[in-house]
Formats: sequence, structure tokens, C-alpha cells
Amino acid sequence: MRDICELETTYESGFYRKRPIALVRGEGARVWDAEGREYIDCIGGHGAAIVGHANPHVAEAIAAQARRLLVCPGSFCNDVRAELLEELVRIAPPGIERAFLCNSGAEAVEAALKIARLVTGKTRFVAAARGFHGRTLGALSVTWRREYREPYEPLLPGVTFVPYNDAGALKEALAGGDVAGVILEVVQGEGGVIPGEADYLRRAQELCREHGALFIVDEVQTGFGRTGRMFACEHHGLEPDLICVAKGIAGGVPMGAVLIHGRLGPMPPRLHGSTFGGSPLACAAALAAIRFIEEERLPERAAELGAFFLGELRGIASPLIREVRGLGLMVGVELRRRAAPYLAAMAERGVLALSAGATVVRFLPPLVITREELSRVAMVLAEVLR
Repeated sequence: MRDICELETTYESGFYRKRPIALVRGEGARVWDAEGREYIDCIGGHGAAIVGHANPHVAEAIAAQARRLLVCPGSFCNDVRAELLEELVRIAPPGIERAFLCNSGAEAVEAALKIARLVTGKTRFVAAARGFHGRTLGALSVTWRREYREPYEPLLPGVTFVPYNDAGALKEALAGGDVAGVILEVVQGEGGVIPGEADYLRRAQELCREHGALFIVDEVQTGFGRTGRMFACEHHGLEPDLICVAKGIAGGVPMGAVLIHGRLGPMPPRLHGSTFGGSPLACAAALAAIRFIEEERLPERAAELGAFFLGELRGIASPLIREVRGLGLMVGVELRRRAAPYLAAMAERGVLALSAGATVVRFLPPLVITREELSRVAMVLAEVLR
């Protein structure tokens, strides 16, 4: 394992702070390192491995499509892409009629920001404190954390950050009538696993309608069953103008999309695009992943197991725990100390989790994880907090 890590850190850019673990294989909610050690994976590719590692249905779809056609630009039609677009519209919240296909969550956010400017003719954006939307320049401009933004400033001008779950602050930010879009997560992920309040999110949608701004919902981390519904905005009956999705959409194959409400109509040609967006390979993987999610009722599974897991975590008697919160299998445990040492201690005991800010332990397991595996995860967290 040391040779793999040394080789990678020697030649990789340096942007990533590496853990001293070289993962080489996965199955379901388990992964194995180069030394053969097994872990329960509650990172799940930062939420991308929704249908489990090495899902055989996705793997078979990828292999079959790779033998048939890998690349087909958007200037041509393609059978697999057409089928996926139809499927995305079918499973999307009410009102969604079109989609733009791309390669990642940040690309989906970039496209949504461009669409908002294009459709409204306005330039400003409003985003939430603690929100995270990606690391490309546009997405970074609406991302809260100062340490991510400052090295690259100046970014997009005219971005206002308001407190999350504060409708009054949002109303004030929209008062000028010059806002192209408001972008919010239904559950803030990187910001600490903070669920949005139903009344706040509904009021945000109303305010956008009143002030001529597009309501953009970032479901990159919450989409495709993660929170107990296919899309988290369904918990609150929302009908966003634009929904950004990625991560689990294609079972771990890089893919993203912007789901577009019918009120916006078709976009003008040639004003945006993506060479690899909607490739037949990614589309085949996404079709297989969506079918698996539906056939195995993974949203319902996430709701049931998420409630169980929250109960297990809330049963941990430790003065170090400030709060346990989440929705479905998107769960955070806020500590009274920094999370990093406890994450390392959990990894030593065979459980992988990640942080969400300095003090929150975040769990984003594949939705195929078992009740027994979740019990083991809660037990390990309890052990390291003693």
C-alpha cells in the first residue's frame, strides 16, 4: 500500500490531502485496501456510490455499451441518451420537462447559473451561508467557505450570501429585483448536514417567483434516493426552476445534469454545451443505476435505514456529541471537538466516514448498506468517542 500512496503523491497535483489508505476493490457497502483490509464505506465516493460498489447491473451496462459506442456528441442524436432523458423527466419532480447532461455536479451548477442569466437577463445570485456548490469559478462564487474562494478572487461579482433557514434575510436580498437566481441545497452537505426547514424552502420558492429570480435547487448530494425520496425537494412539494444533480446518477460513473422546468422552454442552440456530456457510456450506466434504484426501492430503504441509523447514533451516550441530524442516509454527528482524529480512529477500526466542516462526522453510505453494517458503524463511533 505504501508504494501506491508514494507513487500517487509523487505525481499527483497536490490538491488532495491524502489518507494513508489505498483502496483497490469494492463490493456493496464494503471496500478493501491494497493490503486486503476490509472497511465499511460510509464515504461512498462522497455520495456517488449510491447503488453500491461494483454494482453488477451497472458494470454489465458499461461493458455492453463500451463494445457498442463510447462517444456521441450532442450535435447527433443517440438511442441511449434519448432513453435516459425520457427517464430523467419521468422520475423528476412535477414540471420538469427537459435536461442538460454534463459530467459533474460543478458543471451542472455552472450550467444552471448560465441558464439563469440567459433566461432572466439579470446577473446577480443569492446563495446560503455554509452552502457548497462546487470548485469551478462560477460554482465557487456561490460557495460559502472563504478559504475555498479567497485564493481565486475576483470571482463572479454580485453574489450575496444569506443565513440558511432565514426567509427574512432572503426576502431582503431579493428586494432589488436584479437577482437572476437563488441557489440552495435541501440539506446542506459540506456545510454540516443541515436540513432545510420546509416552511423556509417553500417560502424561498415563493420569493423567487415574486421577484423574477429562478429557484435553483442543488441536489448533487441529495438526489437519487439519498434522503428517502428520489429527490429531496419532494419532501416539501417544491417545483424548482432548475435542479442540479450528479454523484449517484450513474452509479459512480462521472455524470451530472440540470433538470429544467417546462416554464423555461427549450434553450437557444449553441450557447452552451459539453463534449463528453451525455456520452452513451455514462447514459447506459445511469439507466442501469436508475432502474436498480427503483427496482430495489432504494429511496424507501434509505428512509427506513436512515431512521434506524439516526436512532442508533442518538443512543450513543457521549458528552462529545453536540447533535445528531440528517435525512435518510445523509447523516451528520456534530461533535464538541474537531472531527479529524475521530475519523482516523474509525478508519483504524474498519469504518470510513468523512467530515462536513471542522466538527461534523458525515455518513454517506451506499444505499445498499445493511442494518447490521450500520449498527457496526454506530458501535465504532461510540468506541472512539469514549
